[in-house]
Amino acid sequence: MSEQILSVKDAIIQRRSIKKFNGQPVDREDLLAIVDDAVWAPNHGNREPWRLVVACGEELAKLHELLRDLAIPKWQELSSETLGKQMEKFTTPGGYAFVIVPEDVRQKERLEDYAAASIFIQNIQLLAWDRGIGSCWKTPAFLDQPKFREALKVQPGERVIAMLQVGYFDEVPKGKERKSAAEIVTIFGEQ
Repeated sequence: MSEQILSVKDAIIQRRSIKKFNGQPVDREDLLAIVDDAVWAPNHGNREPWRLVVACGEELAKLHELLRDLAIPKWQELSSETLGKQMEKFTTPGGYAFVIVPEDVRQKERLEDYAAASIFIQNIQLLAWDRGIGSCWKTPAFLDQPKFREALKVQPGERVIAMLQVGYFDEVPKGKERKSAAEIVTIFGEQ
């Protein structure tokens, strides 16, 4: 792996959500190094309101079984070829990070924690991109299922807010146009 060094602007503009991974595994040490840097995300009261459950390497097989059970309806009735095709979206990423946040009963703190965790996730994505590792932030419905929460040891008062797939890829998707400042900014006092 050759390490890139992108400017902040380049990392933000060039990063893409990767949905077609090539199956190459992500080394745990690389993922943990990315997380070590990503924790510098701004967060209210320095609460660092996140924890992660990470899977890369040997534990991916068990995670794939869990994802199959929760995300592929009636998978037992499918041919192995059909099941394999449907599972590709789960088996080709080289690793996973599930981001868990506290669900504070106080609305202000709950919103602050979610916002901080979102910045933390973006940091992970940008830092991974700088290392040539793609990512895609997903929020499938099964994140809230009791069987999934139990497998991740999610406690009462916590919520899984992201399934972050990470991995290597062969093709960078084309960027989509974004709105300009002129389209989204109103100057205070003007209509």
